[in-house]
Amino acid sequence: MPNDNSDKLERMRHLRDAKVIPHLRQYAPVWLVDEVPNLRNDVLQFNIVFYHPYYGWVNRRYRFDAFNQVLYHQGQRVVSEREVFSLEDKKPFISAETINTVQSYGG
Repeated sequence: MPNDNSDKLERMRHLRDAKVIPHLRQYAPVWLVDEVPNLRNDVLQFNIVFYHPYYGWVNRRYRFDAFNQVLYHQGQRVVSEREVFSLEDKKPFISAETINTVQSYGG
């Protein structure tokens, strides 16, 4: 039987995904590269990597407040294609058959 912390973490992830996936689908494929839960404060901090139409490949950090269901953008940095190359063999967090960010609004 799962403990309370693992149940709480799964609920937080579910709430995060419901908020994040509709916003980030425009950049698919998107890889989740880091996740740091803070169960005491109902917060998930995570990094994603995707191809941005203006900046190229970026690693973007977000903080998701699960209690209030608010997503905070906490900055991004450009990453090299070499850094992304190893990710392309892994299953994306949000998948796409091709990269097509032309239609994205760039947010």
